[in-house]
Order: sequence, then structure tokens, then C-alpha cells
Amino acid sequence: MTGPDARPALDTPFSFTLLGQEGRARRGLLRCGHAEVPTPVFMPVGTVGSVKAVTFEQVAATGSRLILGNTYHLYLRPGHQLVARRGGLHRFQGWDGALLTDSAGFQVFSLSELNRITDDGVEFRSHLDGSKHFFNPELSMEIQLDLGSDIVMAFDQCAPYGADPREVARAVERTTRWLKRCRDAFGPGGAAPGRTERGGWERVLFGIMQGGVDEPLRRRSAQEIVELDLPGYAVGGLSVGEPTTAMREMTDLAAGLLPDGKPRYLMGVGFPDDILAGVAAGIDMFDCVLPTRMARTGTVLTRDGRLVVKNQEFAEDERALDAECGCPVCARHSRAYLRHLFQAREMLGPTLATIHNLHFYQELMAGIRAALDEGRFAAFAAATAGRWQQGEAARLEGVRRRSG
Repeated sequence: MTGPDARPALDTPFSFTLLGQEGRARRGLLRCGHAEVPTPVFMPVGTVGSVKAVTFEQVAATGSRLILGNTYHLYLRPGHQLVARRGGLHRFQGWDGALLTDSAGFQVFSLSELNRITDDGVEFRSHLDGSKHFFNPELSMEIQLDLGSDIVMAFDQCAPYGADPREVARAVERTTRWLKRCRDAFGPGGAAPGRTERGGWERVLFGIMQGGVDEPLRRRSAQEIVELDLPGYAVGGLSVGEPTTAMREMTDLAAGLLPDGKPRYLMGVGFPDDILAGVAAGIDMFDCVLPTRMARTGTVLTRDGRLVVKNQEFAEDERALDAECGCPVCARHSRAYLRHLFQAREMLGPTLATIHNLHFYQELMAGIRAALDEGRFAAFAAATAGRWQQGEAARLEGVRRRSG
């Protein structure tokens, strides 16, 4: 059920069950207050209470059962107190699946005009109107609990790629201290730290590992957060400008430092081959704005790489976006039609492209899970990543020829 009367679908506690493994790649089942979610899973990003350009019925039709909401943006507008008065974010936006909210840490550091970072928290100015705000771990927990998240992320400090090593070390130190404050503010603690019953279902807190591309700092961060014995953990501070090789090396390291029996979440990643590499490293959860953001600017994703469908070369192309895709867009519409919609600035263009891209990602994840179930993930990953990379190389060569 979706709509204003949506209610929690499950009354069971949060759990994560490993169903199988091939190498370090894992097949699992995540149970939240609102949904059972098979893993590995990709979470569409619903930044301000919407997955841009599509309805929640369309999101659900892609197979998505877990989406992401953004604490920073919802705090600024419309405000977490208003959302709480309207029954929480599930009811406010009409989503009956599971919901993870980020902590606002990344946005505070990346979108805002920062004034001051201290051990107490972060003072910043809104990117909307320049108003001054102060964020700390306690406020992040208050906002996310008011929003009604199933999975709450800890407030952390993400040091930018290329930062001074001393700054990265300070970010690791603050992230650990802030995680302890998040845990204390989040719920009753005791025998089950990072869990609290509120709103009729159990909420859980995930800790976040930081450390940039510094191996000793990654190891230190992992050790400190794992000691808190939380229900799940995330790898933060990657896909922020570092080379792909460095990102994958740190992902591989980080996943191996986190507990086997708890979900591992790689934040903000990414392209299909990066997701396949993450799964191979032992990651269970992914999110990224890439499929929705690219769709709004006329780029769709296919098994053979990106397709900039708004380009002139597709003006009379009657083929589907991806001949192997099972989405309703590929079943009904041509590349030529989508190109026309973008040229005419019709709202339907971004909507159809977004539906396709979200289906593409959910089909990728379903293929990964099926391959893990059948013991053929390594072959599937190599073939799928190789095909994507070959298509991307051909696309870039075409761009080079046209521009040269």
C-alpha cells in the first residue's frame, strides 16, 4: 500500500540474515520495520521527500523496497517537526517500503558555507537562504527519529579527498566521538545498542567508517566503531573525487574490517562496475544519485554503457533504450521519442528516463542476487563489468572523434 494511510508492514525486529556467499560476495535478507529487503540492494535516493521525476508507485514498480531520505534537506525544508506532525516521512510522502536516512554529515560539509567545525558540532549557513544553523550528533538523531526512518545513520565528518593527513585523522577522531554521542542520544542502549522502539517499529543506528584513502586510519576507524556493536555499519568518505583504483582498494579493505554478520553499506557508489566490485568485496547496500540525476539531463544507462539520448544521433533511432531491458519504457518507447521529449523540454522525458534508469539498477541487483544464488557471481561480474566498460570505451572514442 502507498498513500497517506501507509503503515508499517512488519512487526518483527530488525535483522540481517546471510543466505549464501561466493568468495567475499554475500547474499542476504534485511528485515526492517516496513519491508523485507533482499541484498545486495541498491537504494534510490529520495533527497527531499521524493525520488525526483517519478511517483512512489513507479519507484515500487522497479522492485525497490528501500529508499534513502536526506536529513539535511528535510531539516531545512519543510522541517522535521512538520514531518513528524504529519505522521513521519513514510506517511507524509506516501512510501510504504523501508527508509534509510543519512545523517546530514556529508551535505553539511559539501553543500553549505561552513563557518566552524568543533568537537561540539558544525556551524554552517544554509545553501538555500544563507541562514545560520548548528548541527551536532544529538540534533541529527532527533531529526531522523522525527522523520521515522527504519535505518538511521550516525553523524560523521567526511574529510575531502586530498585533505591534509592531520585533517583526515581529526575527522576519524570526531566521527568516533560523535558516533558515541549518536548512540547515547538514539535510544536506551543496554544489551542492544543502536536499537530503539518508536512509532510502532524498531529503528536501528548504523555507524560510519571514515579515513579517506589512508589504510591505517581506515583500520583505526573500523576498530573504534565496531567496538560499539551496532546493528550495521557503513563505509563513508569514498567516491568523493579519489581515483577509481583507490576507491576500490579502500572498499576492499574496509569491507574486510567490518563484522561478517551485520550489513555493510558503501555510501554514494556508483557506476555498475563499481557496484560489482563492491559486491565482490563483501558490500551489501549501495546508494547513489547517479541514475536519477543522469536521467534528468538526458542520459540513460544500458548494459553497453551510457547513452546520451538527447543527442542528435538518436533523432530517428527506433530502437529501445536497451534491447535487453524489461522496463515499461523500453517496451513502449524508442530512443527517437525520448530524444524528442528532451528537445521539446517535456516533463515526460526526465520521467521516462528515470523510470528506465531505476529499472536498470534494480535489474542489475536482481542479476547479482541470482548469480550468487547459483554460484556464478564471479563469471557474471566479469562479463557484466567487461561489457559495460567496453561500451563506455566505445562511447568515449565516439565523443573524441566527433570533437576532433
